[in-house]
Amino acid sequence: QVQLVASGGGLVQAGGSLRLSCAASGINSSSHNMGWYRQAPGKQRELVALITTGGSSNYAGSVKGRFTISRDNAKNTVYLQMNTMEPEDTAVYGCYAERSGITYWGKGTLVTVSS
Repeated sequence: QVQLVASGGGLVQAGGSLRLSCAASGINSSSHNMGWYRQAPGKQRELVALITTGGSSNYAGSVKGRFTISRDNAKNTVYLQMNTMEPEDTAVYGCYAERSGITYWGKGTLVTVSS
C-alpha cells in the first residue's frame, strides 16, 4: 500500500519560511517523479513543484523563485522549502508520486500565512 505523508505545516507570518516534508512508503521514491500540490479553500488543486528522477525541477509561476523542492532518496522523502511566504500561499499542501502515468496522491498538511 502506497502512503505519502506530509508534515511540517503550520502558521507563519507573511515574509516567513516553512519547510514541508513528505515521507513515502510502499514505493521506491527514487524511481518516481515527486511533486507537491496545494489546494486553497474553494479553489482547484494546483501543482506547485515537481522534481524528476534525474533531479530536474519545475515550479508553478506563482511560487517560482520562492519555493524549492528537493529529495533524499535514501530517506524516501521529498521536501518543499517555502520562503518569502504570502497570504495567498495559504492552503493544504500535499505530495504526489508519478511513474509511467500512474500517480499516487497523499493527504495534505495545512499551511496558513497571516498578513
